Amino acid sequence: MQRATRTLIAAFAVAVLLAGCNGAAGVDGDLVDDWAALPPPGPFTPAAGVCHEADFADVVPLGAYAPVDCAVPHRLETVHVGAFPDGRSEPPPIASTELRTAFVECDNRATGYVGDNWRAGRLRLAVAVPSGPGWASGSRWYRCDLMEVTTAEAGATVVTRTGSLRDALRPPSPLRLGCQQARTDRRGVVQTLVAVDCASRHDAEFAGVWQAPDRPYPTRSAEWAPFYGGCRSVTARYAGVPDDAALPFRTDVVVRPPGAGRWRVGDRGIRCYLWLSDRAVTGSLEGAGPARLPVRTK
Repeated sequence: MQRATRTLIAAFAVAVLLAGCNGAAGVDGDLVDDWAALPPPGPFTPAAGVCHEADFADVVPLGAYAPVDCAVPHRLETVHVGAFPDGRSEPPPIASTELRTAFVECDNRATGYVGDNWRAGRLRLAVAVPSGPGWASGSRWYRCDLMEVTTAEAGATVVTRTGSLRDALRPPSPLRLGCQQARTDRRGVVQTLVAVDCASRHDAEFAGVWQAPDRPYPTRSAEWAPFYGGCRSVTARYAGVPDDAALPFRTDVVVRPPGAGRWRVGDRGIRCYLWLSDRAVTGSLEGAGPARLPVRTK
């Protein structure tokens, strides 16, 4: 009798439980259909505002993507991630319109990121794209990577640094280009510029950046003339002297264009330096005016 009673009570409890699951308000008894569906897998896109320990590579496969916090030692920083338009079956090649357009966007974004034209500092900008398999899977991103380098001159190497480059060129900044000492060859042609403290005697100074027009890279001497004219105008504004026919008699200029390879991917920014080929000065010549840069008569 007791066994029969216990069996009856257990059966009644199960019936009540099942009735509650089926009849409670807002509960339909289906244990799986109330979970949100997972989104479909999509193409990989890297993040901006992160750093990387590896050296720059112009093609980045997914397996090589390993961002780190910018507070730890790193070699480059992603300042922006953009997207190519659809329509290509593979990543755009060097010298393509798409890659040059991407570089222009990266150029503008990097300038906003560091607080001035990035060429005003010891910095290098480069654009990375997905690998072939990544492109085939739907990735259309391009990555704007910025690096600190040892010098703005040829032969620079990338610096392993800590800390973000955000606002890195807002004064005061150890990365900004300033006074320089020119080293010339036997003909008096400037071979390299060495950064020095403006309080010491020097003969050159970074004046600014001239944006060259989008034309083929110069291959003949005459084709370089607009570069010198552009940098003379930049120098005149920097030093506060008239941009006229007498300007070459006040100061010379040193022109530092990007190499032919960087030109092909869209870099049109020219570093311009004021250069005193006949004397040395102390202190900056920014806004110096005609009194400190008189017209030379010999």
